Amino acid sequence: MAKKLIKDLFPDYQRIRQHEALRLFGAILHDPFLWHLNRRSAAGAFGVGLFTAFLPLPGQMLLAAALAIMLRVNLPIAVMLVWITNPLTFAPIYYAAYTLGRWVLDSPARGFSMELSLEWFTGELLEIWKPLVTGSLILSTVAGLGSYVAVRLLWRLHILHRLRERRRRPGARR
Repeated sequence: MAKKLIKDLFPDYQRIRQHEALRLFGAILHDPFLWHLNRRSAAGAFGVGLFTAFLPLPGQMLLAAALAIMLRVNLPIAVMLVWITNPLTFAPIYYAAYTLGRWVLDSPARGFSMELSLEWFTGELLEIWKPLVTGSLILSTVAGLGSYVAVRLLWRLHILHRLRERRRRPGARR
């Protein structure tokens, strides 16, 4: 059921492979593992996508695509999960990462503002980059590994549930 729903939500992989932004990957996109939807590819895509989503880097989608191609996991899922950090969510996510990093590094508290200007980049960012990167790496690792394990486990539980249901049907082999 969930697999069919996900497949219905995704555009046709032929259209994605022809997209201008993905042409730089060339014939690599013809690898069928990048488009399969199974337990391994979905769990890996969640791991890659959520790991990349919490990194404070520009070009997260390209990084997620490159990692998905290298690890041969589902490309569309990995790239779409990067959008967890979007214009509405990036401020609270990166504030949480900064706070976590500050706590881990035992740094003193400072004011934290996210006004994107040249003054901010030259002044504020130079002061907060260590706690921000530290917290982001911790969140990325926890989200990536946690989602990988959770998807593998939930997929396995779903399969076991379907097998039990099938065995309960009248006339099923036992």
